[in-house]
Amino acid sequence: MPKPTKGPRLGGGPAHERLMLANLAAALFTHKAITTTETKAKRLRPFAERLVTFGKRGDLHARRRVLSVIGDKAVVHELFTEIAPLVAERDGGYTRITKIGNRKGDNAPMARIELVLEPVVKKPSAKKAAAKAAPAEEAPVEEAEVASDEAASDEAASDDAADAGAESPEEGAAAEAAAEDAVEK
Repeated sequence: MPKPTKGPRLGGGPAHERLMLANLAAALFTHKAITTTETKAKRLRPFAERLVTFGKRGDLHARRRVLSVIGDKAVVHELFTEIAPLVAERDGGYTRITKIGNRKGDNAPMARIELVLEPVVKKPSAKKAAAKAAPAEEAPVEEAEVASDEAASDEAASDDAADAGAESPEEGAAAEAAAEDAVEK
């Protein structure tokens, strides 16, 4: 007989666990965030993210598969029409678990699981950053020597400005800017 691979069941048998996860997922989709025990939140995360992936697909077969799990048409409608468009650009990681301490009555570790509905901020890829840096590296050696000479003269000019008696940081910055302008000309 095959044994369960994901550890002990939550609160009883496998049928009870399926129903409990379905109810937790329905509450998560309805309220966008719920507070539960850490163990239940960790078991709910892959379950809910799979349902959100079905919601992103958006076709009839995906809707029927989610309906077979959750069963509440209003929750499934909310998942497909409200939540799925908000996470359409996200490639995964639709939920966030935050530990919030222990429950007062039985000292059970509690966590808040919520849907991540913020828009995705794309970071510049490493290839684009390398492509922008490559033209600067291709500068001739003579220009690099001139640039290092200019940097040395900038430092000397800023030291002279500091020695000239700049009394406030603003005046020191203005003196450095004037020195840079003089070096550029």
